[in-house]
Amino acid sequence: MADVKLTGVGKAYGDVKILRGIDLEIRDGEFMVFVGPSGCGKSTLLRTIAGLEDITEGELRIGDRVVNDVPPAERGIAMVFQSYALYPHMNLFDNMAFGLKLAKVPKDEIDRAVNQAAKILHIEHLLMRKPKDLSGGQRQRVAIGRAIVRKPEVFLFDGPLSNLDNALRVKMRYEFAKLHEEFKTTMVYVTHDQVEAMTLADRIVVLQAGRIEQVGSPLTLYEHPRNLFVAGFIGSPAMNLLPATLVSASDSGCTVRLTSGETLAAAVDARSAKPGSAVTLGVRPEHLRAGVADNALDCDVTFVEQLGGMSYAYCRAAGSSAQAPESEGGHDGVVTAAVDGGLRIASRQRIALGVPVDKTYLFDDQGLALPRLAAAEHREAA
Repeated sequence: MADVKLTGVGKAYGDVKILRGIDLEIRDGEFMVFVGPSGCGKSTLLRTIAGLEDITEGELRIGDRVVNDVPPAERGIAMVFQSYALYPHMNLFDNMAFGLKLAKVPKDEIDRAVNQAAKILHIEHLLMRKPKDLSGGQRQRVAIGRAIVRKPEVFLFDGPLSNLDNALRVKMRYEFAKLHEEFKTTMVYVTHDQVEAMTLADRIVVLQAGRIEQVGSPLTLYEHPRNLFVAGFIGSPAMNLLPATLVSASDSGCTVRLTSGETLAAAVDARSAKPGSAVTLGVRPEHLRAGVADNALDCDVTFVEQLGGMSYAYCRAAGSSAQAPESEGGHDGVVTAAVDGGLRIASRQRIALGVPVDKTYLFDDQGLALPRLAAAEHREAA
């Protein structure tokens, strides 16, 4: 096993900068997940660790070695891609053993390594089959097995579940968690799926435009986003982010006025912002309380997604403009509420959505989070 340390790492193609001043330490045995929108640089960052991309500046260490100029095969890493990249003319055993054979590993060691990996991945009964005879999930297991037999210091995964259907992704997430628990090897995982990130990661790196926005445990990012981007990116459905004006602030909280006219209280220390300044109020869909009139938004329901045990109600704050401009977390005046599936809410219905004071967030005019006053004792160290 090994830790991975990046110091001032940058990557550019000519004048186009892809990675900008990346400082990151991935701890020995940690499961680290990179997330961010398309084009943010997460796959490029993974490929620089693998050695498939040269870094333009900075230093990259794996264990106690600087590996800036070390070839991929000598870095002690194994990488699993979104595409399975299996040899179609070989059976599964030979696919998994191919790298070991090239390295001239003794046959008995190869047999032992392949059979052990196949048993861990529950594909030992498939070893004589060829890739065309397998499902997508089975092929991905073979690709993972091919990495396992090499006994790398660091596993790198680039969207390995993207090609699978939803039910199989759920099952494979469980398998990845078991693999990490069993091997306790450093794992770095790239995904666009927040559920994968939240359920698998020890820590998550949120990237935007080649820069790190925040690093922390899943709950840290969920409960204490550093800025508007992280707040709007982490969580599904996304946090409601509503433009507002600061009315007043004290050491016990603040009040804000939304563009739709409501005045709401928030358990946030906003004394660093001036009354009358532009702020953004944040509240997660799952924290809104349908039918609660205290500290509430009056909303007109525009659409309801009924999912059985839970429903998502998409609403527009009463009095807001139907042609309101887009904001970071959605449309000004548009609110998503996660409500009990037993509530019979219909389109064009008007409802009150209570906003719990201690579940609110506030961001200043620079998009930075202001300190929350509620539940500080539950803060999780990053």
